[in-house]
Amino acid sequence: MQDLILTGPTLPSALEALEANFNVNRMWEAADREAFLAEHAKTKFMAATYHGRVDAALMDKLPALEIVSNFGVGVDGIELEAARQRNIRVTNTPDVLNDAVAELTMALILALARRVVDADSYVRAGKWPSGNYPFALELTGAKVGILGLGRIGKEIALRCQAFKMQVVYHGRSEQAFQPYPYYADLTEMAKAVDWLVCVVPGDTGTKGLITREVLEALGSKGHIVNVGRGPLIDEAAMLDLLKGGGLGGAALDVFEQEPKMSEDFWTLSNVVLSPHQGSATTKTRWAMGDLMVRNLVAHRDGRPLISPVV
Repeated sequence: MQDLILTGPTLPSALEALEANFNVNRMWEAADREAFLAEHAKTKFMAATYHGRVDAALMDKLPALEIVSNFGVGVDGIELEAARQRNIRVTNTPDVLNDAVAELTMALILALARRVVDADSYVRAGKWPSGNYPFALELTGAKVGILGLGRIGKEIALRCQAFKMQVVYHGRSEQAFQPYPYYADLTEMAKAVDWLVCVVPGDTGTKGLITREVLEALGSKGHIVNVGRGPLIDEAAMLDLLKGGGLGGAALDVFEQEPKMSEDFWTLSNVVLSPHQGSATTKTRWAMGDLMVRNLVAHRDGRPLISPVV
Protein backbone atom coordinates (compact mmCIF):
# COMPACT_ATOMS: atom_id res chain seq x y z
CA MET A 1 0.00 0.00 0.00
CA GLN A 2 1.34 3.44 -0.97
CA ASP A 3 2.35 5.93 1.73
CA LEU A 4 0.40 9.20 2.04
CA ILE A 5 1.02 12.32 4.11
CA LEU A 6 -2.05 13.88 5.71
CA THR A 7 -1.27 17.48 6.70
CA GLY A 8 -4.02 17.88 9.32
CA PRO A 9 -7.19 16.38 10.79
CA THR A 10 -10.00 15.53 8.41
CA LEU A 11 -13.48 14.06 8.54
CA PRO A 12 -13.90 10.51 9.84
CA SER A 13 -15.43 9.47 6.51
CA ALA A 14 -12.49 10.90 4.54
CA LEU A 15 -9.95 9.38 6.92
CA GLU A 16 -11.62 5.99 6.63
CA ALA A 17 -11.46 6.18 2.82
CA LEU A 18 -7.82 7.32 2.92
CA GLU A 19 -6.85 4.47 5.23
CA ALA A 20 -8.61 1.98 2.97
CA ASN A 21 -6.39 3.04 0.06
CA PHE A 22 -3.14 4.33 1.57
CA ASN A 23 -0.81 4.02 4.50
CA VAL A 24 -1.68 7.34 6.16
CA ASN A 25 1.04 9.31 7.97
CA ARG A 26 -0.22 12.20 10.11
CA MET A 27 2.14 15.15 9.70
CA TRP A 28 0.45 17.42 12.27
CA GLU A 29 0.96 14.85 15.02
CA ALA A 30 4.74 14.62 14.48
CA ALA A 31 6.73 15.70 17.54
CA ASP A 32 9.67 16.49 15.27
CA ARG A 33 8.43 17.79 11.92
CA GLU A 34 11.85 17.77 10.26
CA ALA A 35 12.45 14.16 11.29
CA PHE A 36 8.98 13.24 10.01
CA LEU A 37 9.68 14.80 6.61
CA ALA A 38 13.07 13.11 6.37
CA GLU A 39 11.48 9.75 7.18
CA HIS A 40 8.79 10.22 4.53
CA ALA A 41 10.90 11.92 1.86
CA LYS A 42 9.95 9.29 -0.73
CA THR A 43 6.21 9.78 -0.26
CA LYS A 44 4.34 10.51 -3.51
CA PHE A 45 0.88 11.36 -2.18
CA MET A 46 -0.40 14.17 0.04
CA ALA A 47 -3.88 15.06 1.30
CA ALA A 48 -3.97 18.72 2.36
CA THR A 49 -6.47 20.10 4.86
CA TYR A 50 -6.71 23.63 6.24
CA HIS A 51 -3.78 23.09 8.61
CA GLY A 52 -0.57 24.77 7.43
CA ARG A 53 0.74 25.77 4.03
CA VAL A 54 2.08 23.48 1.36
CA ASP A 55 4.86 25.76 0.16
CA ALA A 56 8.03 25.41 -1.86
CA ALA A 57 10.10 24.66 1.24
CA LEU A 58 7.85 21.74 2.16
CA MET A 59 7.85 20.44 -1.41
CA ASP A 60 11.65 20.51 -1.49
CA LYS A 61 11.74 18.24 1.54
CA LEU A 62 9.47 15.78 -0.26
CA PRO A 63 11.27 15.40 -3.62
CA ALA A 64 9.21 12.35 -4.63
CA LEU A 65 5.88 14.12 -4.14
CA GLU A 66 3.59 13.70 -7.17
CA ILE A 67 0.19 14.99 -6.04
CA VAL A 68 -1.41 17.25 -3.44
CA SER A 69 -5.13 16.66 -3.13
CA ASN A 70 -6.71 19.62 -1.38
CA PHE A 71 -9.76 19.41 0.89
CA GLY A 72 -11.60 22.51 -0.33
CA VAL A 73 -12.05 24.54 -3.48
CA GLY A 74 -9.69 27.31 -2.38
CA VAL A 75 -6.04 26.46 -2.97
CA ASP A 76 -4.48 29.62 -1.54
CA GLY A 77 -2.74 27.42 1.06
CA ILE A 78 -0.72 25.73 -1.69
CA GLU A 79 2.03 27.43 -3.69
CA LEU A 80 0.76 26.54 -7.15
CA GLU A 81 3.69 27.93 -9.09
CA ALA A 82 6.09 25.95 -6.92
CA ALA A 83 4.02 22.85 -7.63
CA ARG A 84 4.14 23.53 -11.38
CA GLN A 85 7.90 23.93 -11.31
CA ARG A 86 8.26 20.58 -9.55
CA ASN A 87 5.71 18.80 -11.72
CA ILE A 88 3.45 18.17 -8.73
CA ARG A 89 -0.24 17.81 -9.54
CA VAL A 90 -2.73 19.73 -7.40
CA THR A 91 -6.46 19.02 -7.15
CA ASN A 92 -9.33 20.65 -5.27
CA THR A 93 -13.01 19.97 -4.59
CA PRO A 94 -15.12 22.26 -6.82
CA ASP A 95 -18.85 21.98 -7.57
CA VAL A 96 -19.72 19.73 -4.63
CA LEU A 97 -19.90 22.77 -2.33
CA ASN A 98 -21.65 25.22 -4.66
CA ASP A 99 -25.14 24.80 -3.21
CA ALA A 100 -24.04 24.91 0.42
CA VAL A 101 -22.09 28.17 -0.03
CA ALA A 102 -24.87 29.74 -2.09
CA GLU A 103 -27.42 28.82 0.59
CA LEU A 104 -25.34 30.38 3.35
CA THR A 105 -24.87 33.50 1.22
CA MET A 106 -28.62 33.95 0.97
CA ALA A 107 -28.97 33.28 4.69
CA LEU A 108 -26.47 36.07 5.38
CA ILE A 109 -28.20 38.45 2.98
CA LEU A 110 -31.59 37.77 4.55
CA ALA A 111 -30.23 37.98 8.09
CA LEU A 112 -28.66 41.36 7.37
CA ALA A 113 -31.62 42.76 5.42
CA ARG A 114 -34.19 41.80 8.04
CA ARG A 115 -31.77 42.27 10.98
CA VAL A 116 -32.57 38.74 12.17
CA VAL A 117 -29.71 38.50 14.66
CA ASP A 118 -30.30 41.91 16.21
CA ALA A 119 -34.08 41.38 16.25
CA ASP A 120 -33.56 38.07 18.06
CA SER A 121 -31.47 39.85 20.70
CA TYR A 122 -34.16 42.54 20.94
CA VAL A 123 -36.81 39.95 21.79
CA ARG A 124 -34.59 37.97 24.16
CA ALA A 125 -33.71 41.16 26.05
CA GLY A 126 -37.42 41.72 26.77
CA LYS A 127 -37.59 44.93 24.73
CA TRP A 128 -40.55 44.00 22.51
CA PRO A 129 -43.27 44.93 25.06
CA SER A 130 -41.83 48.46 25.12
CA GLY A 131 -42.14 48.95 21.36
CA ASN A 132 -41.92 47.27 17.99
CA TYR A 133 -38.56 46.65 16.35
CA PRO A 134 -37.57 49.22 13.68
CA PHE A 135 -38.42 48.59 10.02
CA ALA A 136 -35.90 46.59 7.99
CA LEU A 137 -35.03 46.17 4.31
CA GLU A 138 -36.69 44.14 1.57
CA LEU A 139 -34.81 42.30 -1.18
CA THR A 140 -37.44 42.58 -3.90
CA GLY A 141 -36.23 45.02 -6.53
CA ALA A 142 -32.83 45.55 -4.91
CA LYS A 143 -29.74 45.38 -7.11
CA VAL A 144 -26.99 42.93 -6.18
CA GLY A 145 -23.50 42.98 -7.65
CA ILE A 146 -21.63 39.69 -7.59
CA LEU A 147 -17.86 39.90 -7.46
CA GLY A 148 -16.75 36.59 -8.99
CA LEU A 149 -19.31 34.96 -11.26
CA GLY A 150 -17.78 31.49 -11.07
CA ARG A 151 -19.50 28.24 -10.19
CA ILE A 152 -20.64 29.46 -6.79
CA GLY A 153 -21.35 32.98 -8.02
CA LYS A 154 -23.75 31.64 -10.64
CA GLU A 155 -25.63 29.65 -7.99
CA ILE A 156 -25.90 32.78 -5.84
CA ALA A 157 -27.16 34.76 -8.83
CA LEU A 158 -29.95 32.24 -9.45
CA ARG A 159 -31.05 32.41 -5.83
CA CYS A 160 -30.97 36.21 -5.84
CA GLN A 161 -33.24 36.15 -8.89
CA ALA A 162 -35.64 33.91 -7.00
CA PHE A 163 -35.88 36.73 -4.45
CA LYS A 164 -36.67 39.15 -7.31
CA MET A 165 -33.34 40.95 -7.10
CA GLN A 166 -31.57 42.52 -10.09
CA VAL A 167 -28.22 40.81 -10.68
CA VAL A 168 -25.07 42.38 -12.15
CA TYR A 169 -21.48 41.21 -11.88
CA HIS A 170 -17.80 42.09 -12.06
CA GLY A 171 -14.85 39.82 -12.82
CA ARG A 172 -11.53 39.81 -14.62
CA SER A 173 -13.40 39.72 -17.92
CA GLU A 174 -16.93 39.60 -19.26
CA GLN A 175 -18.37 36.11 -19.69
CA ALA A 176 -20.17 35.27 -22.92
CA PHE A 177 -23.82 34.26 -22.86
CA GLN A 178 -24.52 35.34 -19.28
CA PRO A 179 -27.88 37.03 -18.71
CA TYR A 180 -26.50 39.56 -16.23
CA PRO A 181 -25.06 43.00 -17.05
CA TYR A 182 -21.29 43.20 -16.69
CA TYR A 183 -19.34 46.00 -15.02
CA ALA A 184 -15.71 46.28 -16.11
CA ASP A 185 -14.99 48.61 -13.16
CA LEU A 186 -15.60 47.35 -9.62
CA THR A 187 -16.01 50.81 -8.09
CA GLU A 188 -18.62 51.74 -10.68
CA MET A 189 -20.53 48.56 -9.89
CA ALA A 190 -20.38 49.35 -6.17
CA LYS A 191 -21.92 52.76 -6.87
CA ALA A 192 -24.77 51.14 -8.77
CA VAL A 193 -25.78 48.33 -6.39
CA ASP A 194 -27.49 47.94 -3.04
CA TRP A 195 -25.66 44.71 -2.23
CA LEU A 196 -22.12 43.61 -3.03
CA VAL A 197 -21.51 39.87 -2.72
CA CYS A 198 -17.87 38.75 -2.74
CA VAL A 199 -17.21 35.15 -3.73
CA VAL A 200 -13.74 35.26 -5.32
CA PRO A 201 -10.94 32.98 -4.07
CA GLY A 202 -7.95 34.17 -2.12
CA ASP A 203 -4.73 34.69 -4.08
CA THR A 204 -2.26 37.43 -4.84
CA GLY A 205 -4.59 38.83 -7.49
CA THR A 206 -7.53 39.40 -5.16
CA LYS A 207 -5.95 40.49 -1.87
CA GLY A 208 -7.15 43.98 -0.98
CA LEU A 209 -9.43 44.15 -4.01
CA ILE A 210 -12.22 45.73 -1.94
CA THR A 211 -10.56 49.02 -1.08
CA ARG A 212 -11.91 51.89 0.98
CA GLU A 213 -12.84 53.55 -2.31
CA VAL A 214 -15.03 50.60 -3.27
CA LEU A 215 -16.67 50.53 0.17
CA GLU A 216 -17.34 54.28 0.06
CA ALA A 217 -18.86 53.83 -3.39
CA LEU A 218 -21.21 51.23 -1.91
CA GLY A 219 -22.21 53.89 0.59
CA SER A 220 -24.34 54.37 3.67
CA LYS A 221 -27.25 52.42 2.19
CA GLY A 222 -25.11 49.66 0.71
CA HIS A 223 -24.36 46.27 2.18
CA ILE A 224 -21.44 43.91 1.64
CA VAL A 225 -21.43 40.12 1.99
CA ASN A 226 -18.17 38.17 1.96
CA VAL A 227 -18.10 34.38 1.51
CA GLY A 228 -14.81 34.34 -0.42
CA ARG A 229 -11.67 35.13 1.59
CA GLY A 230 -11.11 37.66 4.36
CA PRO A 231 -8.02 39.40 2.91
CA LEU A 232 -10.14 40.39 -0.10
CA ILE A 233 -11.47 43.37 1.90
CA ASP A 234 -9.63 46.23 3.60
CA GLU A 235 -11.04 45.15 6.96
CA ALA A 236 -9.91 48.21 8.92
CA ALA A 237 -11.56 50.55 6.40
CA MET A 238 -14.73 48.47 6.41
CA LEU A 239 -14.96 48.56 10.20
CA ASP A 240 -14.35 52.32 10.26
CA LEU A 241 -17.12 52.92 7.73
CA LEU A 242 -19.53 50.57 9.51
CA LYS A 243 -19.00 52.41 12.80
CA GLY A 244 -19.27 55.85 11.21
CA GLY A 245 -22.30 55.19 9.02
CA GLY A 246 -20.39 55.31 5.74
CA LEU A 247 -21.39 51.71 5.00
CA GLY A 248 -24.86 50.36 5.62
CA GLY A 249 -23.97 46.86 6.80
CA ALA A 250 -21.85 43.77 6.41
CA ALA A 251 -22.43 40.01 6.59
CA LEU A 252 -19.14 38.16 6.87
CA ASP A 253 -18.29 34.47 6.79
CA VAL A 254 -14.54 35.08 6.43
CA PHE A 255 -12.06 37.47 8.02
CA GLU A 256 -8.60 38.86 7.41
CA GLN A 257 -6.91 36.88 10.22
CA GLU A 258 -9.62 34.45 11.24
CA PRO A 259 -10.57 33.35 13.77
CA LYS A 260 -9.15 36.56 15.22
CA MET A 261 -10.96 39.81 14.55
CA SER A 262 -11.53 43.22 16.08
CA GLU A 263 -13.97 43.00 18.98
CA ASP A 264 -15.57 46.16 17.59
CA PHE A 265 -17.42 43.91 15.13
CA TRP A 266 -19.23 42.29 18.04
CA THR A 267 -20.85 45.52 19.16
CA LEU A 268 -22.37 46.53 15.81
CA SER A 269 -26.03 45.82 15.10
CA ASN A 270 -25.50 46.30 11.34
CA VAL A 271 -23.11 43.34 11.12
CA VAL A 272 -23.79 39.59 10.88
CA LEU A 273 -20.85 37.33 11.71
CA SER A 274 -20.38 33.70 10.70
CA PRO A 275 -17.42 31.38 11.57
CA HIS A 276 -16.31 30.44 8.02
CA GLN A 277 -19.03 27.85 7.54
CA GLY A 278 -19.88 28.32 3.86
CA SER A 279 -19.44 24.64 3.03
CA ALA A 280 -20.02 23.36 6.56
CA THR A 281 -22.92 20.98 6.04
CA THR A 282 -22.75 17.24 6.66
CA LYS A 283 -23.63 16.45 3.06
CA THR A 284 -21.15 18.85 1.46
CA ARG A 285 -18.19 18.09 3.71
CA TRP A 286 -18.68 14.36 3.05
CA ALA A 287 -18.68 15.06 -0.70
CA MET A 288 -15.53 17.20 -0.39
CA GLY A 289 -13.70 14.44 1.45
CA ASP A 290 -14.89 11.88 -1.06
CA LEU A 291 -13.62 13.93 -4.00
CA MET A 292 -10.28 14.55 -2.27
CA VAL A 293 -9.78 10.81 -1.92
CA ARG A 294 -11.01 9.96 -5.43
CA ASN A 295 -8.45 12.32 -6.95
CA LEU A 296 -5.67 10.57 -5.04
CA VAL A 297 -6.89 7.13 -6.06
CA ALA A 298 -7.21 8.22 -9.70
CA HIS A 299 -3.57 9.38 -9.72
CA ARG A 300 -2.40 6.22 -7.99
CA ASP A 301 -4.19 4.08 -10.57
CA GLY A 302 -2.93 6.09 -13.56
CA ARG A 303 -6.34 7.52 -14.44
CA PRO A 304 -7.12 11.16 -15.30
CA LEU A 305 -7.59 13.46 -12.32
CA ILE A 306 -11.18 14.42 -11.60
CA SER A 307 -10.65 18.06 -10.63
CA PRO A 308 -7.11 19.19 -11.45
CA VAL A 309 -5.87 22.70 -10.66
CA VAL A 310 -2.24 22.13 -11.71
